[in-house]
Amino acid sequence: MTSLKLPDVAKQTTQRTQPLDWVGMQGIALPVQFEGRTLSARASAGVNLDDGKSRGIHMSRLYLALESLEQSELSPQVLRRLLATFLDSHAGLSSAAYLSLTFEHLLKRPALVSPLSGWKSYPVTVDASIKNEMFHVELFVQIPYSSTCPCSAALARQLIQQQFLADFSHADLNREALVQWLGSSQGIVATPHSQRSDAQVKVRLRDAMQTLPITGLIDRVEGALGTAVQTAVKRADEQAFALANGQNLMFCEDAARRVHLALREVEWSSGFNVRVEHAESLHAHDAVAVSEWQW
Repeated sequence: MTSLKLPDVAKQTTQRTQPLDWVGMQGIALPVQFEGRTLSARASAGVNLDDGKSRGIHMSRLYLALESLEQSELSPQVLRRLLATFLDSHAGLSSAAYLSLTFEHLLKRPALVSPLSGWKSYPVTVDASIKNEMFHVELFVQIPYSSTCPCSAALARQLIQQQFLADFSHADLNREALVQWLGSSQGIVATPHSQRSDAQVKVRLRDAMQTLPITGLIDRVEGALGTAVQTAVKRADEQAFALANGQNLMFCEDAARRVHLALREVEWSSGFNVRVEHAESLHAHDAVAVSEWQW
């Protein structure tokens, strides 16, 4: 039997000479190495198509090149080499290469007071590109926190003041009675509303970076907000969390400004975008604030 050469229709010339900005694949499952652990990731990989006469790219070459991420610690240098491989495998066809990796970054977080600890999962996206011979890496992280409304807190305090005047208007102030009143639902007649909130931060790294400062980025944002959601807790931790919320009353505008100022202090960022969303417990809609620097 005569062996026939397998056809390669991708090499056929298209009748329409139109370059394309991005051609590739998305949703590719693969393991990546980060901070000494193997993570399950999803990749989107692609190149542009400068040669408008060419019908398509060699997607299998991009797919096979991704195998290099299985053994090497994820870093800007590793990403740069991978993108260079994309371009080398498409010489004459492409001048730009792109890669996006999404995964969950697990961090073990201690409780506020007790010796307990637990795991928190942070959605992360790492975007890398080479375009016009310029290499860029951007990090995206999503960080949950708690926010207590300053207006609600002020209104609750006013109601407590009014109740105090009503209960003690004709009575001598007795310290023991006052302490008991403050610890009862009769005295604390109102509480401010708070909600789980979300900080979505995208940071462009400086060219000289040797590592991906994902954990450092998360730590800085949580430190700026002061009310990171907790994992395993005891009652003492829950009380400390209530205290943290009371000392960090925030509108969404306040939260966005806090994160903005915290990120301006880092040396490894050349620009960022901050978006905070407060999932309102009073309203049926969310409150949102956005802040950018050199974006």
